[in-house]
Amino acid sequence: MNSSQIPHFDYIFTGTGLASLMTVYKMILSEKFSDKSILLLDQDSKKINDRTWCFWEKEESVWNSVISKKWDLALFANENFKRDLDLKPYSYNKIKGLDFYDFVFEAISKQPNITFLNEKVTDINELETHVFVGTEENRFTCNYLFNSIYTKAFAERQNKYPVLQQHFVGWFVKTEKGVFNSEEVTFMDFSVEQKGNTRFMYVLPTSKTEALVEYTLFSEKLLPKEEYENEIKIYLKNLGIEQYEILEKEQGSIPMTCYPFWEKNTKRVLNIGTAGGWTKASTGYTFKNSDKKSSELVRFIQNETSPEVSGSLNMKLFHKKNKFWFYDLLLLDILYRHNELGSSIFSSLFKKGNPKLIFKFLDEETSFFEDVKVILKCPKIPFIKALFRVIFLSNKFNSKT
Repeated sequence: MNSSQIPHFDYIFTGTGLASLMTVYKMILSEKFSDKSILLLDQDSKKINDRTWCFWEKEESVWNSVISKKWDLALFANENFKRDLDLKPYSYNKIKGLDFYDFVFEAISKQPNITFLNEKVTDINELETHVFVGTEENRFTCNYLFNSIYTKAFAERQNKYPVLQQHFVGWFVKTEKGVFNSEEVTFMDFSVEQKGNTRFMYVLPTSKTEALVEYTLFSEKLLPKEEYENEIKIYLKNLGIEQYEILEKEQGSIPMTCYPFWEKNTKRVLNIGTAGGWTKASTGYTFKNSDKKSSELVRFIQNETSPEVSGSLNMKLFHKKNKFWFYDLLLLDILYRHNELGSSIFSSLFKKGNPKLIFKFLDEETSFFEDVKVILKCPKIPFIKALFRVIFLSNKFNSKT
């Protein structure tokens, strides 16, 4: 096949994870891209329920129709106290992965200008006038490429920025007796044995007899799968649950790092999603951040390609670092060096803190005055030490003390 026979697209998305599908869906909603050819490439057909996304919000969003459960109450606990949190005006929302995929792909199927191919990307090569993309079956070119295929070596083969993982195993269980409070999500329960790490249980009850029970760590190293599952068994037993059926299982590992993935962006290639640093570094929450970033990206494409501007994109101009990146870096520095402090840090936030202000802070929507109110709830000495290291010793993240 010579170059003239290679199919060409205006935009290609390599990987169809959350960020790609959100961006494409919002391109459809904008009605500004119907004259643009768009190709989505992924080796995963997105036909199974492979994950659960949760996020908090005050108002209904474009994803409201695929939310399977909402909670207005949340429980925070450690070995010493429990606190019921009134989340209003926020609600905590759950979306099943398959429901989200079906919703977006149904919209995509109605767009004659958008093509999805279930193919594995093997090569991306940026040239002066276009980008070349190879799969195991075909070759394509495009004007601009949005890449969401995560390359973990970028973050893990450097020592300037700490890298942790939010890793977890979850069971969807059905019990014989009604033991769950279906109106309250267990946001973080640090009452489990910490074993020198930041470890907590996370429970999403959908009825009195059904819930997702997830054992989660913010730490550097993953565990053998049996260890996660043994902890879930112990937790269920402590809740008084002896008889239950496991309906589904899920597991995952989300990188938590302030590594500047956006520095890999070029004029024609933009990294998005986890590959572009869209995951909230301090919590691992992905959905809300990707929702915001995808909207910003669609506006950016529209504005930068308008005749009034330049008519062409420069992907390097999209990302802008903010103060919350710095706050996340402080927390990750602490947890990287002293992972056992996680429970005390999060407990200090939630024991007496205003949950509405905390969620607003985690959504990166607070003023500097509000930032200070949240940060002052945290243990002072670890954060002062982290501030000193980040400012003066940023080249020594690899030497734990």
